[in-house]
Amino acid sequence: MAGVLVAAVLASLPYWLPGIVVALRVRIFALVNGTEGIPVPGNLVGTEDFKRVYADPAANGRSRGAALSDLFWYWLAPGPQVHQEHLEPGPRYDDVARTTRRTIARLRKDDWEELVARCAAREFDRVDGSGAGSGSGYSSASARARIVRLRDAMMPLWASVYYEVVFAEPCPPEARDLIVANANDVVSALKCTRLRHMGRRERLTRYLQAKIAAGAVPYGLPAALTEQEQAFYLQGTYFNTAVVQMSEGMAHLLLAIAARPELQRQLRDDPEKQQAELLDRVIDETLRVYPLFGVAHRITSAQIALGETAIPAGSVLLFNYAEYHHAGVPDAAEFDPDRWLREHLEQVNNIPFGISANRPCPARGIAPLTMRVAAAEVLRRYALSTSVGHTRSLPNRGPCLLTPLTPDQPEPPRPAARLAWLRVRDRWEDVWRSLVQLVLGTYMVWDARRLRLCRNYFAAQEAEQ
Repeated sequence: MAGVLVAAVLASLPYWLPGIVVALRVRIFALVNGTEGIPVPGNLVGTEDFKRVYADPAANGRSRGAALSDLFWYWLAPGPQVHQEHLEPGPRYDDVARTTRRTIARLRKDDWEELVARCAAREFDRVDGSGAGSGSGYSSASARARIVRLRDAMMPLWASVYYEVVFAEPCPPEARDLIVANANDVVSALKCTRLRHMGRRERLTRYLQAKIAAGAVPYGLPAALTEQEQAFYLQGTYFNTAVVQMSEGMAHLLLAIAARPELQRQLRDDPEKQQAELLDRVIDETLRVYPLFGVAHRITSAQIALGETAIPAGSVLLFNYAEYHHAGVPDAAEFDPDRWLREHLEQVNNIPFGISANRPCPARGIAPLTMRVAAAEVLRRYALSTSVGHTRSLPNRGPCLLTPLTPDQPEPPRPAARLAWLRVRDRWEDVWRSLVQLVLGTYMVWDARRLRLCRNYFAAQEAEQ
C-alpha cells in the first residue's frame, strides 16, 4: 500500500510541485528584495489609469533610487549604466536613444525585409546542412521531424541580422557564436535557469572594442560615451536586448502556430496577401497574450496627481504588461487572432512596445515586420507541431517538432506519439527546472543585493562631484 502511495505521489509531481516551488520562489524574492514598488495596475492605480500614469512626465526615473535596479543591473552586466533602457533621463540618454533611432531608420522597409529573408535563408540552410537556398521553399534535409528549442533556433538568425545592422557587413561565424553565447547567458540568468557566466559576456565586449578601435562601425556611436561604454552600448542594445527579445518573440509566435494545426494550414495555404494579413494578426495576438516585457519599473521625479490622492515623488512604479493586457476583457487569456478584425486597437489593452511618451521600444516600427518575414520563411520550410506548456516567461525555451517540407510530403501528418512523449517530457522538466530556478534565483537575488551595482555606481558619482 505504501509503495502504491509513493508511486502515485511521484507520478503526480509534474502537476503540483512546480506551482508550489514557483510560489515559494516569488515569496523568497519578495523577502530578499523587500516590498518596494507600487503595482500598476493595482489598488492605487487601476487599469483605466495605466497609460496616463505611464505617460506622465514625472514617471521618468529609471535606475537611481530603486533597490530593484541592483537586480536588473546585475543581470544585464556588463555595462548596465549605459544600457539604453536603464540610463537616467538627460543628455547621455538623449544621445544614446538618438543614435539607436538613426541606426534603425537607416534601413527602409524593403531593406529590412531583404536583410531578414537573406539571413533567415542562410541560417536555416546551415542548420539543415544544405549548401544553398531552396527556391521551391522545401527543405533539402531529411523529412524526419526533429525537436528544437525555438528560442535557441532563432538566436543565430537575429545575431546575424543585428550584426549586419550595426557593421553593414555579413556576420562571420565567430561573431555569431559570441553574440549567441552572450544573449543566451543573459536571458538564462534572467529566467533563473542558469547563473551568469561573465567570461562569455566579456569575450563579446572585447570583440566589440576591437571593432570600434578599427573604425568598423560606419553609422556612428553615441559621442557622449567612452570607447568602452560604446562597446557596452552595442552589446546591451543590439546583441543582448534586440537578439533576446526578437528570439523570444519568434519563439512565442512559432509555438502558438505549432499548437494550432488549422491556423498553420491556413497560413501556409492562403493566397499571399491574405496570408500576410493573417500573419500580422497572429503576431499582434502573440504579443498581446505573451508580451515580451514583464514588469517595467520607473521612479517618479515629482508627485503624480491621481484623483483625490497622489503618487509621491521617489515612488517606484511597477508597470505589469501582462496583467494590463489581460485586464478588462473576459476572453483576454484566449489566443484569438480574429479579435483584431472585430475590435479596434484602442479598444484593447495592448502596449507591446511600451508607451510613446516614456521610452518606447526603438524597434517598434520594424519588429512586427521582421517577425513576419522570418515566420514566413519558417513556414515555407517546415511543419511545426508541439504539445508543451506555453507561458509568457517561456523558461522551457519553446520545445517544438520541426518536420521539413518536401515535394513528396508538403503536408506531413502530426507525429502523435512523439507529441505525447514531448508533453510528458516537458512536464517532468518543469519539476527539475522549478527547483533549479528556486536555488539559482535565490542566490542571484541575494548576490545582486550584496554587490549593489546600481547604488554603488551612483554613490561613486556623487563622491566625484
